[in-house]
Amino acid sequence: MVDDKVLDKLRLEQNYPMALICGITVGILGAVLWGAITLATNYQIGYMAIAIGAGVGFTIRFAGKGVDPIFGISGAIIAVLSCLLGNFFSIIGFLANQENLGYIDTLLMFDYSFLLQLMEETFSPIDLLFYGLAGAQGYKFAFRALTEKDVAVLKEE
Repeated sequence: MVDDKVLDKLRLEQNYPMALICGITVGILGAVLWGAITLATNYQIGYMAIAIGAGVGFTIRFAGKGVDPIFGISGAIIAVLSCLLGNFFSIIGFLANQENLGYIDTLLMFDYSFLLQLMEETFSPIDLLFYGLAGAQGYKFAFRALTEKDVAVLKEE
């Protein structure tokens, strides 16, 4: 267990805004990759959710050096939202291919009043499992990893 003195020193090194910016960036990149792979394979690979969660979590860990719960909570939320965004990008890709349109054109012309209905129609109960796993990975990996050596050095300072 880390004592309060060490924890206070670690909190001084935290950078939540950087963690958030980098985590969101990786989440968006993961969502684009999810959509591209789903489009290329014509199959949704659920393990992508776990990869997105881990990617977001590790990014938040390294960018933010966080020890407070907000880092894990943010990692989980960003990971789950990235998975939903990845599913949306897949839908946009399939619509673009079906209508012989560009992906950006389809994204801009899409009638967002149908978004919820479309997401419901493409939803599968197994998605909940993978979203949960993504959130768990985003949470778990978002915290700064400390070794006993790190703690010992901080105690000496």
